[in-house]
Amino acid sequence: MLGALAALGRFAIFTGQTISHLARPPFYGGAFGQALIQIGYFSLPVVGLTAFFTGGALALQIYSGGARFSAEAVVPQIVAIGMVRELGPVLVGLMIAARVTSSIAAEIATMKVTEQIDALVTLSTHPMKYLTLPRVLAATLMMPLLVAVGDTIGIFGGYLVSTQRLGFNAASYMQNTIDFLEVLDITSSLAKGAVFGFIAAIVGCYYGMTSERGAMGVGRATKGAVVAASVLILAANFFLTEAFFST
Repeated sequence: MLGALAALGRFAIFTGQTISHLARPPFYGGAFGQALIQIGYFSLPVVGLTAFFTGGALALQIYSGGARFSAEAVVPQIVAIGMVRELGPVLVGLMIAARVTSSIAAEIATMKVTEQIDALVTLSTHPMKYLTLPRVLAATLMMPLLVAVGDTIGIFGGYLVSTQRLGFNAASYMQNTIDFLEVLDITSSLAKGAVFGFIAAIVGCYYGMTSERGAMGVGRATKGAVVAASVLILAANFFLTEAFFST
Protein backbone atom coordinates (compact mmCIF):
# COMPACT_ATOMS: atom_id res chain seq x y z
CA MET A 1 0.00 0.00 0.00
CA LEU A 2 2.79 2.41 0.86
CA GLY A 3 4.52 1.61 -2.43
CA ALA A 4 1.31 2.21 -4.38
CA LEU A 5 0.71 5.54 -2.65
CA ALA A 6 4.31 6.60 -3.27
CA ALA A 7 3.98 5.74 -6.96
CA LEU A 8 0.70 7.67 -7.15
CA GLY A 9 2.37 10.66 -5.54
CA ARG A 10 5.29 10.57 -7.99
CA PHE A 11 2.87 10.38 -10.91
CA ALA A 12 0.82 13.31 -9.55
CA ILE A 13 3.96 15.43 -9.13
CA PHE A 14 5.07 14.53 -12.67
CA THR A 15 1.66 15.52 -14.03
CA GLY A 16 1.70 18.81 -12.15
CA GLN A 17 5.17 19.65 -13.41
CA THR A 18 4.12 18.90 -16.99
CA ILE A 19 1.09 21.16 -16.76
CA SER A 20 3.16 23.93 -15.16
CA HIS A 21 5.43 24.03 -18.22
CA LEU A 22 2.52 25.21 -20.38
CA ALA A 23 3.07 28.78 -19.20
CA ARG A 24 6.86 28.74 -19.42
CA PRO A 25 8.88 29.46 -22.55
CA PRO A 26 10.32 28.16 -24.76
CA PHE A 27 7.78 26.16 -26.76
CA TYR A 28 9.13 23.63 -29.26
CA GLY A 29 6.80 23.92 -32.24
CA GLY A 30 8.65 21.36 -34.33
CA ALA A 31 8.31 18.65 -31.68
CA PHE A 32 4.66 19.59 -31.22
CA GLY A 33 3.97 19.33 -34.95
CA GLN A 34 5.63 15.92 -35.19
CA ALA A 35 3.59 14.72 -32.22
CA LEU A 36 0.37 15.92 -33.88
CA ILE A 37 1.15 13.88 -36.99
CA GLN A 38 2.29 10.79 -35.10
CA ILE A 39 -0.61 10.75 -32.67
CA GLY A 40 -3.38 12.06 -34.90
CA TYR A 41 -2.83 11.37 -38.58
CA PHE A 42 -1.12 8.00 -38.29
CA SER A 43 -3.76 6.75 -35.84
CA LEU A 44 -6.61 7.27 -38.29
CA PRO A 45 -6.44 3.81 -39.97
CA VAL A 46 -6.63 1.81 -36.74
CA VAL A 47 -9.31 4.11 -35.32
CA GLY A 48 -11.39 3.91 -38.49
CA LEU A 49 -11.22 0.13 -38.81
CA THR A 50 -11.96 -0.44 -35.13
CA ALA A 51 -14.95 1.89 -35.13
CA PHE A 52 -16.37 0.58 -38.41
CA PHE A 53 -16.43 -3.08 -37.41
CA THR A 54 -17.64 -2.25 -33.91
CA GLY A 55 -20.56 -0.25 -35.28
CA GLY A 56 -21.48 -3.06 -37.66
CA ALA A 57 -21.30 -5.70 -34.94
CA LEU A 58 -23.31 -3.50 -32.58
CA ALA A 59 -26.10 -3.18 -35.15
CA LEU A 60 -26.24 -6.96 -35.61
CA GLN A 61 -26.33 -7.57 -31.85
CA ILE A 62 -29.04 -4.99 -31.20
CA TYR A 63 -31.17 -6.30 -34.04
CA SER A 64 -30.81 -9.88 -32.82
CA GLY A 65 -31.60 -8.94 -29.21
CA GLY A 66 -34.42 -6.59 -30.14
CA ALA A 67 -36.08 -9.30 -32.25
CA ARG A 68 -36.80 -11.23 -29.04
CA PHE A 69 -39.36 -8.62 -27.97
CA SER A 70 -40.24 -7.06 -31.35
CA ALA A 71 -38.02 -3.99 -30.93
CA GLU A 72 -35.85 -4.24 -34.04
CA ALA A 73 -36.70 -0.64 -34.96
CA VAL A 74 -34.49 0.75 -32.17
CA VAL A 75 -31.27 -0.23 -33.95
CA PRO A 76 -30.47 3.29 -35.30
CA GLN A 77 -31.03 4.96 -31.94
CA ILE A 78 -29.05 2.45 -29.87
CA VAL A 79 -26.16 2.31 -32.33
CA ALA A 80 -25.93 6.12 -32.28
CA ILE A 81 -26.02 6.52 -28.51
CA GLY A 82 -23.82 3.49 -27.90
CA MET A 83 -21.10 4.66 -30.26
CA VAL A 84 -21.17 8.33 -29.32
CA ARG A 85 -21.53 8.03 -25.56
CA GLU A 86 -19.44 4.97 -24.78
CA LEU A 87 -17.95 2.70 -27.43
CA GLY A 88 -16.48 5.42 -29.62
CA PRO A 89 -14.45 7.27 -26.95
CA VAL A 90 -13.46 4.12 -25.04
CA LEU A 91 -12.35 2.11 -28.07
CA VAL A 92 -10.42 5.04 -29.53
CA GLY A 93 -8.83 5.64 -26.13
CA LEU A 94 -7.76 2.00 -25.82
CA MET A 95 -6.39 1.96 -29.36
CA ILE A 96 -4.40 5.11 -28.64
CA ALA A 97 -3.15 3.53 -25.41
CA ALA A 98 -2.00 0.49 -27.37
CA ARG A 99 -0.40 2.47 -30.18
CA VAL A 100 0.67 5.84 -28.80
CA THR A 101 1.32 5.16 -25.12
CA SER A 102 3.55 2.19 -25.91
CA SER A 103 5.41 4.18 -28.56
CA ILE A 104 5.99 7.16 -26.26
CA ALA A 105 7.13 4.99 -23.36
CA ALA A 106 9.51 2.93 -25.51
CA GLU A 107 10.95 5.99 -27.26
CA ILE A 108 11.62 8.00 -24.10
CA ALA A 109 12.88 4.96 -22.18
CA THR A 110 15.32 4.20 -25.01
CA MET A 111 16.50 7.80 -24.94
CA LYS A 112 17.09 7.47 -21.22
CA VAL A 113 19.03 4.22 -21.64
CA THR A 114 21.20 5.69 -24.37
CA GLU A 115 21.75 8.86 -22.30
CA GLN A 116 20.11 11.14 -24.85
CA ILE A 117 18.07 12.75 -22.08
CA ASP A 118 21.28 13.53 -20.22
CA ALA A 119 22.55 15.13 -23.43
CA LEU A 120 19.46 17.35 -23.57
CA VAL A 121 20.16 18.54 -20.04
CA THR A 122 23.77 19.24 -21.01
CA LEU A 123 22.50 21.38 -23.89
CA SER A 124 20.28 23.38 -21.47
CA THR A 125 17.10 21.81 -22.87
CA HIS A 126 14.55 20.77 -20.27
CA PRO A 127 13.54 17.14 -21.02
CA MET A 128 9.95 17.64 -19.91
CA LYS A 129 9.68 20.76 -22.02
CA TYR A 130 11.05 19.05 -25.13
CA LEU A 131 9.80 15.47 -24.74
CA THR A 132 6.75 15.43 -22.49
CA LEU A 133 4.81 18.66 -23.04
CA PRO A 134 4.52 18.48 -26.87
CA ARG A 135 3.27 14.88 -26.73
CA VAL A 136 0.77 15.51 -23.96
CA LEU A 137 -0.57 18.66 -25.59
CA ALA A 138 -0.81 17.01 -29.01
CA ALA A 139 -2.65 13.98 -27.64
CA THR A 140 -5.08 16.14 -25.67
CA LEU A 141 -5.91 18.22 -28.74
CA MET A 142 -6.03 15.41 -31.31
CA MET A 143 -8.03 12.84 -29.37
CA PRO A 144 -11.38 14.70 -29.61
CA LEU A 145 -10.89 14.79 -33.39
CA LEU A 146 -10.07 11.08 -33.46
CA VAL A 147 -13.11 10.34 -31.31
CA ALA A 148 -15.32 12.40 -33.66
CA VAL A 149 -13.98 10.43 -36.62
CA GLY A 150 -14.44 7.14 -34.74
CA ASP A 151 -18.03 8.02 -33.77
CA THR A 152 -18.89 8.95 -37.35
CA ILE A 153 -17.35 5.83 -38.89
CA GLY A 154 -18.91 3.62 -36.21
CA ILE A 155 -22.37 5.00 -36.94
CA PHE A 156 -21.69 4.55 -40.65
CA GLY A 157 -20.73 0.91 -40.01
CA GLY A 158 -24.03 0.34 -38.24
CA TYR A 159 -25.85 2.16 -41.04
CA LEU A 160 -24.19 0.05 -43.72
CA VAL A 161 -24.96 -3.25 -41.99
CA SER A 162 -28.53 -2.20 -41.17
CA THR A 163 -29.38 -1.06 -44.68
CA GLN A 164 -27.56 -3.82 -46.59
CA ARG A 165 -28.14 -6.81 -44.30
CA LEU A 166 -31.10 -6.04 -42.05
CA GLY A 167 -33.47 -4.32 -44.49
CA PHE A 168 -33.63 -0.84 -42.97
CA ASN A 169 -34.57 2.15 -45.10
CA ALA A 170 -31.50 4.37 -45.54
CA ALA A 171 -33.31 7.72 -45.22
CA SER A 172 -35.33 6.78 -42.14
CA TYR A 173 -32.25 5.23 -40.50
CA MET A 174 -30.25 8.44 -40.84
CA GLN A 175 -33.21 10.56 -39.72
CA ASN A 176 -33.68 8.46 -36.60
CA THR A 177 -29.97 8.77 -35.84
CA ILE A 178 -30.01 12.56 -36.20
CA ASP A 179 -33.21 13.01 -34.21
CA PHE A 180 -32.06 10.81 -31.34
CA LEU A 181 -28.62 12.30 -30.68
CA GLU A 182 -28.42 15.31 -28.37
CA VAL A 183 -25.78 17.98 -27.92
CA LEU A 184 -24.82 16.52 -24.53
CA ASP A 185 -24.03 13.16 -26.15
CA ILE A 186 -21.59 14.75 -28.59
CA THR A 187 -20.09 17.08 -25.97
CA SER A 188 -19.47 14.25 -23.52
CA SER A 189 -17.86 12.16 -26.25
CA LEU A 190 -15.40 14.90 -27.20
CA ALA A 191 -14.65 15.71 -23.55
CA LYS A 192 -13.90 12.05 -22.87
CA GLY A 193 -11.58 12.05 -25.87
CA ALA A 194 -9.57 14.98 -24.51
CA VAL A 195 -9.23 13.34 -21.08
CA PHE A 196 -8.29 9.97 -22.55
CA GLY A 197 -5.68 11.58 -24.79
CA PHE A 198 -4.14 13.37 -21.84
CA ILE A 199 -4.03 10.13 -19.84
CA ALA A 200 -2.52 8.10 -22.68
CA ALA A 201 0.28 10.61 -23.30
CA ILE A 202 1.13 11.51 -19.71
CA VAL A 203 1.29 7.85 -18.66
CA GLY A 204 3.60 7.01 -21.57
CA CYS A 205 5.88 9.93 -20.76
CA TYR A 206 5.96 9.09 -17.05
CA TYR A 207 6.88 5.45 -17.58
CA GLY A 208 9.48 6.41 -20.15
CA MET A 209 11.08 9.02 -17.91
CA THR A 210 11.14 6.71 -14.88
CA SER A 211 12.22 3.54 -16.67
CA GLU A 212 15.11 1.42 -15.47
CA ARG A 213 18.35 1.10 -17.36
CA GLY A 214 18.87 -1.59 -19.96
CA ALA A 215 16.70 -3.38 -22.51
CA MET A 216 14.66 -5.03 -19.78
CA GLY A 217 13.85 -1.63 -18.32
CA VAL A 218 12.53 -0.43 -21.68
CA GLY A 219 10.32 -3.50 -21.98
CA ARG A 220 8.95 -3.10 -18.47
CA ALA A 221 8.26 0.58 -19.02
CA THR A 222 6.37 -0.10 -22.24
CA LYS A 223 4.29 -2.90 -20.74
CA GLY A 224 3.52 -0.96 -17.59
CA ALA A 225 2.55 2.15 -19.55
CA VAL A 226 0.00 0.34 -21.73
CA VAL A 227 -1.57 -1.47 -18.77
CA ALA A 228 -1.74 1.66 -16.61
CA ALA A 229 -3.13 3.83 -19.42
CA SER A 230 -5.81 1.27 -20.30
CA VAL A 231 -6.96 0.90 -16.70
CA LEU A 232 -6.94 4.66 -16.08
CA ILE A 233 -8.93 5.29 -19.28
CA LEU A 234 -11.61 2.78 -18.24
CA ALA A 235 -11.73 4.25 -14.73
CA ALA A 236 -11.92 7.80 -16.07
CA ASN A 237 -14.72 6.73 -18.42
CA PHE A 238 -16.81 5.59 -15.47
CA PHE A 239 -16.37 8.83 -13.54
CA LEU A 240 -16.97 11.00 -16.61
CA THR A 241 -20.12 9.06 -17.47
CA GLU A 242 -21.28 9.51 -13.87
CA ALA A 243 -20.59 13.24 -14.10
CA PHE A 244 -22.37 13.77 -17.42
CA PHE A 245 -25.37 11.44 -17.12
CA SER A 246 -26.03 10.84 -13.43
CA THR A 247 -28.89 13.35 -13.27
